[in-house]
Amino acid sequence: MRYLLILTSLFVFTTTQAQKDPAAKAILDKVGAKVKQAKGILVSLQLISKSNKGKALGTKQINLKMKGDKYLLKQGAVEITCDGVNIYNFDGSNTISKSSVAESDQTLSPQKLLSGSYDKDFNFKLLSQDATKATIELSPIDKRKNFQKVTLVVDKTQSALSNATILDKSNNITDVKVVSINFASPFADYIFQFNKAKYPKNVEIID
Repeated sequence: MRYLLILTSLFVFTTTQAQKDPAAKAILDKVGAKVKQAKGILVSLQLISKSNKGKALGTKQINLKMKGDKYLLKQGAVEITCDGVNIYNFDGSNTISKSSVAESDQTLSPQKLLSGSYDKDFNFKLLSQDATKATIELSPIDKRKNFQKVTLVVDKTQSALSNATILDKSNNITDVKVVSINFASPFADYIFQFNKAKYPKNVEIID
């Protein structure tokens, strides 16, 4: 019985370690630390979507401003504002959808992707690395999330995300490329506060 208990304990320990690969964690922790230390982050992203058969579904250019757990995302006329508690998603026309940060937990926003804080939501393992970059695979702990896995390419010299590939539940793929990132972009807090006056007068807010 004692031998069996030792084997069981060893198996559990080994499985836990495999789920939270220490080598991957060390790299991700550096990314997270740099994000937390930044007064403000300005990011330009390119998102390329592909179907599960490899067909191109479109390309989006995104500009993102981040400060702590707040962010402002713009993609053409579409704008998403997060004040740290609520998220306001303007469709670029006349509708704003309001939701809480907690309600958006099943999705993977660019802000979450760039944050470097993966311990709570993901298991991860290091796939490969060299002197300048590391490739890390993330799998969601909560299988209800709307994606299967995320593959990150981290620039080790900058301790910052370089590329990411997101595989959703339908096997569609979104490739995310960090075109540019500036960790020294201080932003006033008011830009992350929702202001209905900046949108069309006939805009409808759906709560």
